[in-house]
Amino acid sequence: MASAQSILAPPDERARTSTAQAWSAGAGSCTLAPVNAKDMIEAIERGAPQLDGAGDRFSGYAIVGLPFHSGHILALRRFPTSSIGPGYTSVWHRDPSGRWTFYSTVAPDLSCARYFGGQVERNVVASIDIAWADATRFRVVVGNVVGNIIDWHVALGSSVATRLVNIAAGAIPEPAWQSPLVLRVTGGMAKATLGTGRMNFTGHTPNGHRYVANPRQVWLIESSHALVNGESVGPPGPLADQAAVGDLLLPQRGLLVVARTRFEQPVNRNDRVSFHKTPLAKGVCL
Repeated sequence: MASAQSILAPPDERARTSTAQAWSAGAGSCTLAPVNAKDMIEAIERGAPQLDGAGDRFSGYAIVGLPFHSGHILALRRFPTSSIGPGYTSVWHRDPSGRWTFYSTVAPDLSCARYFGGQVERNVVASIDIAWADATRFRVVVGNVVGNIIDWHVALGSSVATRLVNIAAGAIPEPAWQSPLVLRVTGGMAKATLGTGRMNFTGHTPNGHRYVANPRQVWLIESSHALVNGESVGPPGPLADQAAVGDLLLPQRGLLVVARTRFEQPVNRNDRVSFHKTPLAKGVCL
């Protein structure tokens, strides 16, 4: 997959610099050579291309979701480019009882809670650092003045299956990413080849927005371990029941993706659940 471009309009031509080429790595290519994740992410951090079109638009990369046998789930969103405010980083944590906490480097109304807050118990503004050890390993730390809240280590891997998925996605013409059929086929391909369980790249968030996400470069998470409030969450592994936030199904196997995402405002604003009006969404600053 090479850039995550969905029903999003193509990037402005002025943003098509050498950095923007990171979004197209592997597009139209027939090679099975793996793409260096660290190099691509560093290029995106230097300048993810701006997006044209309607709706709230974000460019960056994500760990869509990583389940642990203990019932914990961790997810990462890193969007250096946002159409609604500064770029930001967010870490999502679900505890074994099903309670979600969203950590973000910006206010909730400028980050993921704007769309998913109706299903979140706590929104916490905190520092989040991502540091790469080498081409396939990185660490995510959520912290405050007292210490680390989450200390998460991730090791990536690739396979023939991931490379074939990336090639197939790179061969899809840009306008075709606007098709619900293409999005369904892409989700089915991920389930069949990568063992993710069901995946849906379009649907509605708990706050009523329609989302479209197009992962076009993907790596498997080969191994991971994490501490949450000083306690280990144990080894990664699929859950008995696949988790979801709104319509967004979180994979049963961890994936890192390069992605662009768009959110459309609810047609009926009365259907929207405000992240700051629901009793399940309390804002906290650390």
